[in-house]
Amino acid sequence: MTLAQLTQLFIPLLLSFSLAASAQPMPHTDSGQVVRLEKFASKYIDARNVDIWLPNNFAALRNNGQKFNVIYMHDGQMLFDPSTTWNKQAWHVDKAVSKLMSSGKIGPTMVVGVWNNAQFRHSEYFPQKYLQHMMPLPRAELIAKALQGKPQSDAYLKFLVEELKPYIDSHYPTAPDIRRNVLMGSSMGGLISVYAMNEYPHVFGGAAGLSTHWIGIHDHNSHIPLAAFIYLRDHLATPNSHKIYQDHGTTELDAKYAPYQVLIDQIIRDKGYTETGKNPNFMTRVFEGTGHNERVWAERLEIPILFLLAD
Repeated sequence: MTLAQLTQLFIPLLLSFSLAASAQPMPHTDSGQVVRLEKFASKYIDARNVDIWLPNNFAALRNNGQKFNVIYMHDGQMLFDPSTTWNKQAWHVDKAVSKLMSSGKIGPTMVVGVWNNAQFRHSEYFPQKYLQHMMPLPRAELIAKALQGKPQSDAYLKFLVEELKPYIDSHYPTAPDIRRNVLMGSSMGGLISVYAMNEYPHVFGGAAGLSTHWIGIHDHNSHIPLAAFIYLRDHLATPNSHKIYQDHGTTELDAKYAPYQVLIDQIIRDKGYTETGKNPNFMTRVFEGTGHNERVWAERLEIPILFLLAD
């Protein structure tokens, strides 16, 4: 499938996603509560909603001086309530975090769910600095088609770091330690999570990518994964204070990921990350028989959260 065909396939879906998202009600959660920042404004990107999940005992913990872990998650409209999403699936993040907190496996944690920008999701989530490592023709086609002529991921990260995170830190009792401020996403959200940690290693101490979309478009290719390899080789955050989680399934779109993830994993290891010992800072998993959807990501969500934030 060419980029032009890919664009024709996904733009109608994304436009319908946008229409559905614009009318989306507040999500229902089994535990805790969601506070919405409606159309949070930015000088870098289009305004969008941000949903903040707070655990049941948030007020009591805050009053006792507790500082909170923060998980910054992309595709924020897909995180909590399947009745409000376009495909009737959700991550059920509140369930996973609440279970880990109640068992004492992680400390008090809040979730910041940043909504995607529908038809410009690819433009905001594709790591912009990969482009400089691509050959001219595939780079030009990618920008024109998949990125809608406007790469925006660096602007999206400025929004996260310079506008949204300062707001969160000034309104909520967040922990200053970077190891307690982490990022998470799936597919393209996995790409932007790892990219954000590497671009701002002094801000974020961990990143998790579920079904990370290292191929960048729908089909197998060499130019986008090679650009990712070069970028990570030169810019991967130090393993001394950072953690990385990666996974993928074996069906649906995930069936294409295995050869690329193997190489990414080796680059991460070559940069000093380890999966063993007393303090492992890298985890990579393959989930046989699973595909590319919120249902399966919800089923394994506790694994990356625990890895990134375990006490």
